[in-house]
Amino acid sequence: MNQRFDTILKSGTVVNQDGEGVRDIGIAGGRIAEIGGLANASAAEIIDCKGLHILPGVIDTQVHFREPGLTHKEDLETGSRSAVMGGVTAVFEMPNTDPLTVTGQAFSDKVKRGRHRMHCDFAFFIGGTRENVADLQELESAPGCAGVKVFIGSSTGALLVEDDESLRRIFAVIRRRAAFHAEDEYRLNDRKALRVEGDARSHPLWRDETAALMATERLVRLARESGKRIHVLHISTRQEIEFLRDHKDVASCEATPHHLTLVAPECYLRLGTRAQMNPPVRSAEHRDGIWRGIEQGIIDVLGSDHAPHTLEEKAKSYPASPSGMTGVQTLVPLMLDHVNAGRLSLQRFVDLTSAGPARLYNIACKGRIAAGYDADFTVVDLKRSETITNQWIASRAGWTPYDGMRVTGWPVGTFLRGARVMWQGEVVTASSGEPVRFLETLQP
Repeated sequence: MNQRFDTILKSGTVVNQDGEGVRDIGIAGGRIAEIGGLANASAAEIIDCKGLHILPGVIDTQVHFREPGLTHKEDLETGSRSAVMGGVTAVFEMPNTDPLTVTGQAFSDKVKRGRHRMHCDFAFFIGGTRENVADLQELESAPGCAGVKVFIGSSTGALLVEDDESLRRIFAVIRRRAAFHAEDEYRLNDRKALRVEGDARSHPLWRDETAALMATERLVRLARESGKRIHVLHISTRQEIEFLRDHKDVASCEATPHHLTLVAPECYLRLGTRAQMNPPVRSAEHRDGIWRGIEQGIIDVLGSDHAPHTLEEKAKSYPASPSGMTGVQTLVPLMLDHVNAGRLSLQRFVDLTSAGPARLYNIACKGRIAAGYDADFTVVDLKRSETITNQWIASRAGWTPYDGMRVTGWPVGTFLRGARVMWQGEVVTASSGEPVRFLETLQP
């Protein structure tokens, strides 16, 4: 029988749950309909992927797209354009907007803004605060909600919840895995005098490894007390990796490309405040410790922590300069360069960027190349060498700390629910982003 599909991806090396192999993929109705040899099948469009690797769509579980309120440096359209240009098919966006995403009205407004305006699929976190504790159980159950995000160290003003008693109140009401920015606020306040005017190299001295470890230890203790699950964002220290190894029953964790790629003090000498992030980029000892966390399976997911500011804002003298850098567009090429350098396997990259997010957050029908799943793909050329440039960056911020860096491994195609969104460096399909569906928030 001559099978017919909407689209066939032909002769690509498919990376999925049974390894790597040259296969065809038949797509129908936005979902994967068939995997295998489809030489006798027909389709409205057949795309030759010979020599390319077809990965499950990359899911970036931590971005800041700044809308509403801070759209001079990013908005949902430009941030998601940057995502698909880099091979990312879905993003989880953070609540530190203006107004903050801490109410049902603010959340619904974001979903409305994102639907069919964002180029990739999306989910939004609800910010957990002292004021909205009573509403969190309902808010975290909203379709398109990735869960609750809490800052226990001051990275973002009014979202700060630094004390154990308030954290206990939040743990008491939530049901899903909650995500945390883990730096101890009390220690940060005590060490502010260590900041050196005009010298970003003092950033990791102020926000030291002890502040990160203290916060992570507190979170694990509170999670055990309450019987809840936590996700520790942007791990930046060797000590956190060693600690979390023994607490994987309650705590998952994330690594970022910048903590795996940049190293202090070199990055501050070269980039100044453009290398300034919270938590900070640290010494090679900590970078290598996070890589060990990747190798040992302690790290569960990768997130870019895409946090754009304009170059004018970043040019302010430290510590008046804001923390954050672009990252969603460079996640895939940076990590593929690490794959080519032998630091991780392609299968481990897939686990960190698609299967891992799907597993942790109970995402419906994404994260695998499997029949019945959404036809989300990140198509890459593992042999292609390119130079990352500011001109390539689609973010409204218009810059990257990796400007001028040569990498091997490049995203050449982004497919979203069967539609070819980006191909060979061009966005080729109108925006069609929809909320990511979660098993815990599916509607009857």
